[in-house]
Amino acid sequence: MILYLGALPELLLRLGQKKVFPDLDEEEAVRKLWEKIFFVTRMDEDDPVQKWRDHLDTMAKHADWLNEMQFDRLIYKSSNGTNLTVGLPKGHKFIAGDSKNAKGQTFIANIPTEEVFSCPDCRRIDGKLVATKPLSYGGNIIDNFSFEFKDGKVVSFKAEVGEEVLKDMLNQGEGANTLGEIALVPYDSPINNSKVLFYNTLFDENASCHFAFGKAYPTCVENGENMSNEELKELGVNDSLIHVDFMVGARDLEIVGVKEDGEEVKVFENGNFAI
Repeated sequence: MILYLGALPELLLRLGQKKVFPDLDEEEAVRKLWEKIFFVTRMDEDDPVQKWRDHLDTMAKHADWLNEMQFDRLIYKSSNGTNLTVGLPKGHKFIAGDSKNAKGQTFIANIPTEEVFSCPDCRRIDGKLVATKPLSYGGNIIDNFSFEFKDGKVVSFKAEVGEEVLKDMLNQGEGANTLGEIALVPYDSPINNSKVLFYNTLFDENASCHFAFGKAYPTCVENGENMSNEELKELGVNDSLIHVDFMVGARDLEIVGVKEDGEEVKVFENGNFAI
């Protein structure tokens, strides 16, 4: 297994000095940030390769179970005010952390990865959703923000920090003011347990459960990669010019899956998988 960070260290190290650890001098900030990176990527374990194999197996089991359940909708509740019902398309697929290339070889596109993700039916989203971590968007911070949804679209929102930035984001054309991704991440993830905000979406989105405004991944429905835009739209798979992740996981987050016949099954309890 290869850990390839590419140009990410330079970006993260600049942020480490300026944002993540602003009270430390440059050398200490860089050292501290590398410690955190190795912790959240499991590289500081005695056998990181085996840890990753075990981790991928766990995520795959969660994805397989969710795909077998084929819930009609998920209900999110938390004491912070979140009370949201999210519909799921027929034939939806939850995808775990690894993928296969054209030769059938398994690889991990993003490290770290903690999410099991799919797409919602963007026409069937109703209720209140409260973000639990700051969002870094376009060089700006949006914090303490929440949304009210009706029939899939945001009908009201507020933010204590960056409200105008949030407004601009939601006005980025068709599909920007509804959800395109639903991701389940345990609250007790390494990134969340690191107690660090990295100001980098590929890291921060893996801290807890999250959604994304904007474009959905067609691969999150059966045969979606071979469907036309019109066919995807009929299933409620959102299309947009943007894809912006934001975190909603909380220590007391509860998620209940509801089948088409009304049967309810607990998916998350106390912020973590209940299965």
